[in-house]
Amino acid sequence: MNKSDFWNNVYKSKNFDAVSWYADRLDTSLELIENNCSQKDNSIIDIGSGRSTLVDDLCALGYKKLTLLDVSEEAISQTLRRLGNSPISISTIFGDISKITVQENLYDLWHDRAVFHFLTEESQRNKYVQNLKRSLKKNGIAIIATFGPDGPDKCSGLNTMKYDKTTLHAELGDDFQILGSKIEYHQTPFNTSQQFIYCWFKFNIK
Repeated sequence: MNKSDFWNNVYKSKNFDAVSWYADRLDTSLELIENNCSQKDNSIIDIGSGRSTLVDDLCALGYKKLTLLDVSEEAISQTLRRLGNSPISISTIFGDISKITVQENLYDLWHDRAVFHFLTEESQRNKYVQNLKRSLKKNGIAIIATFGPDGPDKCSGLNTMKYDKTTLHAELGDDFQILGSKIEYHQTPFNTSQQFIYCWFKFNIK
């Protein structure tokens, strides 16, 4: 089963709150976005958006230029149906961020909660970083949340990588200045805890 089919099956077969990464509201993500991207007409892309309510909350906060990217068309379709007749025009990209090539110089902020840690092959991570650098504007912000050093080794039956702020920064390279990091413990719907690390960076390419 390819990656798209795998995740389409997950979103078709599991209820909204029956996946380990489910959260009612992504408070940490929202706080970091507001702190680092306060202009409501700035362009934001959510990598691996899935069925997250982040887009709902960003719309409610007044952000007007939002893009959802996910390997699962099913996940994004469910999100768009949930949003209904939103006054905000939501752009969508279907594809694997470690394989596709995104457009250049589009986004002021890149948000990723729980995609990068699934990229267990160096070639996948290299392509991800290429896309990150390609699509972010100069001085743009990247907010990336992965499993932390004490996070799980697997999620949804797939192997994962674990990072601290130093190793995650090393993956992105010297074009990125780390602005901060935060450990968070996500309580899953199954009464378990997953350690995440949020890191946020500025793209300082000359």
